[in-house]
Amino acid sequence: MGMTMSPRPARVIDLETMRQKQLAKRRLIRLCPELDGLEMVYRLASDPDSFYGMPILAWGLREDGEVVGLVPWMEALTPCHHIDDSEHGSFIGYRDPETEELMETAPPHKAYELEYAAAYFDYEETRDITLIQQLPDTLGTHALCVDDDRGPWQLKQVFGWRLYSDGNTEALLADEKLIESTPVLPGDPCLYPGHSRHRMVYFFQRSIASRIREQDPGTLEALALMVAPEESATSG
Repeated sequence: MGMTMSPRPARVIDLETMRQKQLAKRRLIRLCPELDGLEMVYRLASDPDSFYGMPILAWGLREDGEVVGLVPWMEALTPCHHIDDSEHGSFIGYRDPETEELMETAPPHKAYELEYAAAYFDYEETRDITLIQQLPDTLGTHALCVDDDRGPWQLKQVFGWRLYSDGNTEALLADEKLIESTPVLPGDPCLYPGHSRHRMVYFFQRSIASRIREQDPGTLEALALMVAPEESATSG
């Protein structure tokens, strides 16, 4: 005996629309700076018995309610738990240097801070991408900027970070010709989003930037190996 077909039309599932909705739930909607010295702990595959610490720049609240630590890593302000690379490092957890406590998730006080702030600054959603927040950089982060394959590298200080309504973040760099007063602060007209002017932007901690400025041979060699593959892929 055959099965009776339902009179209702079949529902077509748009997988791309579902994927976009899931991505939207993971977008950042609010940032807050880390001012108490909490760190990201990571490990290198080449030295699996050692752990390394890196200061957290900020915490971010996602639309789905998850709170993530953020660090300037490679080419972006990156959620710590996205760092999973055998060569450059794999995320282990968050650490409070004062108590030496290792945490798998963001501390509750940061979650409360972000949730209350997001509720207070409840921006109306628009079709156009708009600026949501600007934070100063408190870590002395520097950016290595590459404009074209043959052009020189430029090492620039990062003065701040922007969060946009689509969840993307951008580093704020200074056009030295437009600096009218110092110190340079977020909101100054000399600042511009890094990727709006440079083809590639790599982020470094202050200590690494100092070695680059001092022309440390080992640092420059590692830098060349890191940038060269990107340039080769682009030129090919």
